[in-house]
Amino acid sequence: MSRFWSPIVDRLVPYTPGELPKTSDVIKLNTNEHPYGPSPQALKAIQEETDDRLRLYPDPGAVELKRAIGGSHRLDKDHVFVGNGSDEVLAHAFRAFFTGKDPILFPDITYSFYPTYCLLFGIECRKVPLTDGFEVDLADYQNQRGGIILANPNAPTGIALPLKSIETLLSQNPDCVVIIDEAYVDFGGESAASLIPDHDNLLVIQTFSKSRGLAGMRVGFALTQTHLIEALNRVKDSFNSYPLGRLSQAAALAAWDDKDWFETTRHEVMAGRDTLTAQLTGLGFTVLPSATNFVFVSHPKVTAASLHAALKAVGILVRHFKQPRIENWLRITVGTSDQSERLVDALKRIL
Repeated sequence: MSRFWSPIVDRLVPYTPGELPKTSDVIKLNTNEHPYGPSPQALKAIQEETDDRLRLYPDPGAVELKRAIGGSHRLDKDHVFVGNGSDEVLAHAFRAFFTGKDPILFPDITYSFYPTYCLLFGIECRKVPLTDGFEVDLADYQNQRGGIILANPNAPTGIALPLKSIETLLSQNPDCVVIIDEAYVDFGGESAASLIPDHDNLLVIQTFSKSRGLAGMRVGFALTQTHLIEALNRVKDSFNSYPLGRLSQAAALAAWDDKDWFETTRHEVMAGRDTLTAQLTGLGFTVLPSATNFVFVSHPKVTAASLHAALKAVGILVRHFKQPRIENWLRITVGTSDQSERLVDALKRIL
């Protein structure tokens, strides 16, 4: 603490990312990165962009990228907003749409950046408990005025709501902005983007960090109606008019266009997830149904803390959340087949 801090700084509880290994011989299954990496076309686009043009500012509107993203969802480019990772897009949305006069709602077990943003921006929030099965109960989200944000599929549980449930949620809450955070939707969820033309309060947020393997480039985007896009642009341009550099825009556009790579690798991840789920179930783990590139697991005889420590000791990192209700659960990223095999072998020895 410093005497120069503003009052809010001392109260902030920053988001804690997954541990970053200091050596290259570690199997990193704790941050949900893509095991097969970015599209070769994205890598080529980055290389081709590294020339004298780097002295020039990038396109502040990322028009070509917006046009490509929008076109895939049958939306005009003016229905797309881009930012420096979906975290920045989320931050702008919190600032643009949640006034703090009424609390915003989100689950008690979900992405931990949500309460951080609420504290940072002075927004009251209410954490709604998931069911005993870690599911969202729509009866808990009705007639709200402050706002709602749901990660769908949820993290760290991996459970997804069907599109019909999102439609119900929107119909129950016409007087506030409803954000659907779809960071993992490409691994088995249903995107709510198709609902945008019929719902003026829906904001869908996605990222290039997961299914397109570009976590290192920091590219996220939102899809919504133009009146909400205008608010996001006003916030962005009051903060940073150039959120995406030239390399990020080039990489994202090439990755978006490479549909073959996207489809092939995401299906490989989903197949790997199903195999890993079966293997872990065979070892006695409870594994929640996942529509993501990770699994959320618990063992009835060995604590999550013990398993986390034992795996780390043999060079395998997984994520352990030390918080109520899930302190005995681990989140494990789906890696390559070799990484998953080494994980399962290690767990067999530990158990």
